[in-house]
Amino acid sequence: MAKQSILGRIAQLAKANINALLDQAEDPQLMLDQMVRDYTNSIAEAESAVAQTIGNLRLLEQDHKEDVEAAADWGRKALAASAKGDELRADGNVTDADKFDKLARIALGKQLSAENEAKDAEPSIASQTVVVEKLKSGLDAMRGKLSELTSKRDELIARAKTAQAQAQVQESLKSIDLLDPTSEISRFEEKIRREEAKVLGAQELAASSLDAQFEQLEDLDKEAEIDARLASLKLGGSPKAVTE
Repeated sequence: MAKQSILGRIAQLAKANINALLDQAEDPQLMLDQMVRDYTNSIAEAESAVAQTIGNLRLLEQDHKEDVEAAADWGRKALAASAKGDELRADGNVTDADKFDKLARIALGKQLSAENEAKDAEPSIASQTVVVEKLKSGLDAMRGKLSELTSKRDELIARAKTAQAQAQVQESLKSIDLLDPTSEISRFEEKIRREEAKVLGAQELAASSLDAQFEQLEDLDKEAEIDARLASLKLGGSPKAVTE
């Protein structure tokens, strides 16, 4: 995977607007589950690619360090060979002095090559370092986004469970309303009141009948008094009350 495509993908995922995506989703929870899976997989792929990029940078840095060390080492060798050549030439040993001067030139050539290799690698190391830092920042952003996604999903699941529990409570309340035990008690109470009223009516009716009987008895006594007074008149006397 090319570095640019890795950077582009990381940037795209890190900048994703979760709330906007959720607003467009038919089933936010399913979408979040899928996004968590996609982010997890993308992070794993990106981590592998970034690790490879970092590894390549470290190899460049290691090669650069070796070239710098090699240049310094060849410089020391060139200096030693040149010094030895000067010493031999001072002693009149021109042939051997020329040999050491030749070695010094070879060493200087090696030094120059190592320095050039180190210098040529520095722009790549600098650019690769920038890329690696961007990749690391992008991965951190993706990990933060994954944490945000996971929190959103957990929050949504908790809210869904709460809503489901509330719906169940509402259904239970509806059932209570439909089969309200207080209404059954009220109906039973009304039935008792009707029975009580019936008893009161019967008692009142019974009392009324008894009063009528006593009134009838009083009427009989009155008729007997009248009959007695009438008999007294017939006998030639004056009407008077019958005494016992």
